[in-house]
Amino acid sequence: MTHAPDTASVWQALGGDPALLSRIAYRTRADALPARLPVVELARACVGACALAGAEWTATRAGRPVPAVTVDDGALDTAFTSERHLLIDGRAPVNFAPLSRFWRTADGWLRTHANYPHHRARLRTALGVGEDATVDEVAALLAGRSAYEVEETVYAAGGLAVALRTPAQWAAHPQGAAVAQRPLLTRESVDAAPPRRAERPVRVLDLTRVLAGPVATRTLALLGADVLRVDAPQLPEDPDAHADTGFGKRSTRLDLTDGADRRTFEELLAGADVVVTGYRPGALDRFGLAPEALVERRPGLVVAQVSAWGAYGPWGGRRGFDSLVQVASGIAAIEGSPSAPGALPAQALDHGTGYLIAAAVLRSLTEQAAQGGSRVLRFALAQTAGWLTAGWASGDLAAGRLAEVDGAVGRLRYALPPVSFDGGPTDWERPPGVWGTDEAAWR
Repeated sequence: MTHAPDTASVWQALGGDPALLSRIAYRTRADALPARLPVVELARACVGACALAGAEWTATRAGRPVPAVTVDDGALDTAFTSERHLLIDGRAPVNFAPLSRFWRTADGWLRTHANYPHHRARLRTALGVGEDATVDEVAALLAGRSAYEVEETVYAAGGLAVALRTPAQWAAHPQGAAVAQRPLLTRESVDAAPPRRAERPVRVLDLTRVLAGPVATRTLALLGADVLRVDAPQLPEDPDAHADTGFGKRSTRLDLTDGADRRTFEELLAGADVVVTGYRPGALDRFGLAPEALVERRPGLVVAQVSAWGAYGPWGGRRGFDSLVQVASGIAAIEGSPSAPGALPAQALDHGTGYLIAAAVLRSLTEQAAQGGSRVLRFALAQTAGWLTAGWASGDLAAGRLAEVDGAVGRLRYALPPVSFDGGPTDWERPPGVWGTDEAAWR
């Protein structure tokens, strides 16, 4: 049996100096992120490594010793469930649409994801139901069908549905076997670009969507990066999701099939230090935005790529979300009961991977200051899930961890960041603006 996730293993994977681990102090709570799996240990490890990487990077830029880092379970619990604490003018967002849920099938269970309109439309098309189909009608339909057959039918239609698997079934699946051969994350230095020591804030092009990528770039913004999120106009974001993950950033829209918008994007890329992408593998390649193409045009760039299943194996090109990876990888079976599947107490794969991404970007920036070189970083929610499950053997948590602010999208109650070190920031400089309304330019 392997051990539960720990900060030292993450820090080693990031190439960090092990002596710096002594800078981290933990404040633990027995009731934080309760689960059968070691979810709080995963949260501590990911945030601990991220906070230490942030402290190291900040100290390197300032020419001073690395400050002490604190990881608090109360902050972890609140931050990993930030979307549940968010209030917008007193209104709580709806985090899952009615058709995003578990369904009993003829041979087991199925989970669908239909939060976005285009995913709902594809799901309905695949199932042969109309726009007015009710949950009860869909449940009756799926009760007579095979979960595995529906999984393939919905995928072929461009939708999102995954059959429930046990850990053993996932290990035997070709994608599960491919994931098991990969480390938690990969880091590559791909050229000999000279060191870049900019006095201005680090510039981050954010090409991500829910949820791991936006958590990563939200964290980089916390630490002073100039983060500009770029979305396609034809793929509108859920405004509630943007309110949760848009802190510290600006947001613009560019159509990369339009000549003028493409030129604007290339100008932004020419001034960027970091690009974070969160679309399924291959989706951005037709725009010349594969990691290798990006670093060829902008030597010295740090490119971080995150996907659900990994950019390899038979599911390498599939869309996915945290909830679906939990179902495929055996997590939902572990957390469930004999009568029904379960779920983690948070979208921990998304949040944990988000902090891993931010940590790897920060460590890359620290290394670049001395060594130069472009960096390509790759992550997958399924790899984080494998790390979480590898060690499995059969008052008010938010108190003091929430804040309120008025902004362009209204009065927000939100979770404060868990990344903390002496002398570091405690909150974002700005609340989210209205999605897609900022100028496509660096500050």
